[in-house]
Formats: sequence, structure tokens, C-alpha cells
Amino acid sequence: MRVFLLLALIACPAAGAWAAASDWPMEPMQPNLEDQPSLQRGFKLYANYCLGCHSLQFQRYERTADDLGIPHDVAADELIFTGQKIGELMTTAMDPESAKAWFGAPPPDLTMVSRVRSPEWTYNYLKTFYLDESRPFGVNNKVFENVGMPHALIDLQGVQRDACPPGVEDCNQLAIDSGSGLLTAEQYDQAVFDLVNFLHYVGEPSRRDRERLGIYVLGFLAFLGIFTYLLNREFWKDVH
Repeated sequence: MRVFLLLALIACPAAGAWAAASDWPMEPMQPNLEDQPSLQRGFKLYANYCLGCHSLQFQRYERTADDLGIPHDVAADELIFTGQKIGELMTTAMDPESAKAWFGAPPPDLTMVSRVRSPEWTYNYLKTFYLDESRPFGVNNKVFENVGMPHALIDLQGVQRDACPPGVEDCNQLAIDSGSGLLTAEQYDQAVFDLVNFLHYVGEPSRRDRERLGIYVLGFLAFLGIFTYLLNREFWKDVH
């Protein structure tokens, strides 16, 4: 397990990171809440790389573990690093004053980030950090220019650089230094998908139940509509 304080320093976006528009050509990202292994991996990534800075203060460990099919003892041992109990809310141990000194503002809660920004935006945001030594944390971002944050997943992705020639406009090229990351490009894409998929779930944990119930409701209304039509037809026979 990584050292918690180190994760806190490199973990995730500062408060303003979610507030900018972008003309970067977005790669499509369609969440899949039926992919339970993806959600489980995303939970693990969030606990290891993001929860050091960013709380999910409207979500409980217990509810999350139950929804994602994770035994409580496994969740307690592998996913809770703050000394909290399984029934508590997913808050960060980072001191707000220290966070303000490090990042300029306390990192925001990310419970609703996928709903506010969309999964596609979040997915591309996490893929487009690149080396920029002029920035305070040494990186910039193509989706949010001049972002004031470190690259949370740099050890997984590796060092990515802006590959556009100097002076060339409308160039959208990034290149990763070979061997600088723990994951291949395909593996990193999957990791980011899993993380964003998890955040999509967190934004509305009851989404799957709501969508499933909606199918039954629509089916019932369609079934009821048949009988309503037949009954209406019988009534109009008497009128004519």
C-alpha cells in the first residue's frame, strides 16, 4: 500500500479544476453500470489515488461495498485507509488548512463530479495531462488549460508530452515517454474508464434500480394501455 500522505499530495484535482470549458476533441466514453468488475476496480483506484484529497461525503463505504458486491471485511482491509468504520461516510483525512496551503483551495468533494461535468469530460480530463515545467506542479492539461493540480495517475500513465511542433496551431497530439509508466496505453485507458465508471455510479447510486424499475413501469403502462384501448372501443360501440 502506498504511503497515505504521499497520495494526498499527488492524488487529484484542486477545486478549480472542474470549472473550465475545452475545445479538445473528446474521446467518447459510455459508462457501464452493469460491469461490476469495472466498478470494483474503479473503487480501488479512487481509494488509493483520490480519497487522500477528495471526499465522497454523500456516500458510505457500506452502501458502496454492498452495491458493488465487495465483502465488508475486504472493503475494511483493502479500501479504508482513514481508520473509519464501514458504515461511515467516505471523507478525507486531509486537513482543510493544509490543503489550502498546498493547492490554493481545499480539493472539492467529487460525489457529483460525473453529473456536473459528464463522464466523457472526466475521462478525457484524466487522459490529457502533459509535462509543462512552467506550471507550479509541472503539468498542464488539454481539457482544462493551466490546471492548478498535480497529475494524480502519472505513475500509471507515465510522462506525457505535448507532441505538437512549436508554432503549429490546431494540433492535438500527445506522446508518452516509452517505459515511463506502469501501464500500457490500453491498460491506462481501461484504468481511467474504471475510475470514471465508478464516479458515474457514485453520482447516483440508485441509478441502476431506477432504470430497471422504469422498464417495468413502462411495460405495465403498455399492458394497461391495451386494455384501456379495448375498453374505450367498447364504450364507443354503445355511443354509435
